[in-house]
Amino acid sequence: MTELSANESAHEDSSEVSGRVKWFDATRGFGFVVSDAIDGDILVHFSILEAHDRRSLPEGATVELLAVRHERGWQAKEILDIDLSTALPQEPRSSISTAERADREALLKGAGPFEPVEVKWFNRVKGYGFVNRMGTHEPDIFVHMETVREGHLMDLEPGDEVEARIAEGRKGLTAVALREG
Repeated sequence: MTELSANESAHEDSSEVSGRVKWFDATRGFGFVVSDAIDGDILVHFSILEAHDRRSLPEGATVELLAVRHERGWQAKEILDIDLSTALPQEPRSSISTAERADREALLKGAGPFEPVEVKWFNRVKGYGFVNRMGTHEPDIFVHMETVREGHLMDLEPGDEVEARIAEGRKGLTAVALREG
């Protein structure tokens, strides 16, 4: 077997494509790339970034990759090259301003004790969601991504039961602290 044919057989089920990072969530360990060459998003798992000494990819970065078609869609099999020059500027680590952080500290002081709540919905991309007190029909309680991060919660899915400290914010009830229930 020649070197060329060995190389071809190693890549026979994959397509080499160029695309841009749509988004990547380092906490969840995956993201998606879009390419004009493939219909649909390409899933990128953090494990294939190890060869590049990375655990995530910034939004907008251009990547060359080998993509494989699976039953549930396209998945990156290998990252060949990463061009960070096209990446969007990174947002500051915290999305809460200094003034909001001061309000948050005041809300924490006025919040009640931890109590059980159920996740109504949460969207990491949007950076917020809502929870409800268990067994009540009270108004939805806002929860910000920063609160989820500080609670070290990896993922919030509808129906998940967690505990929250709740305070009355300017726009209604707000979960100011979360922990596993």
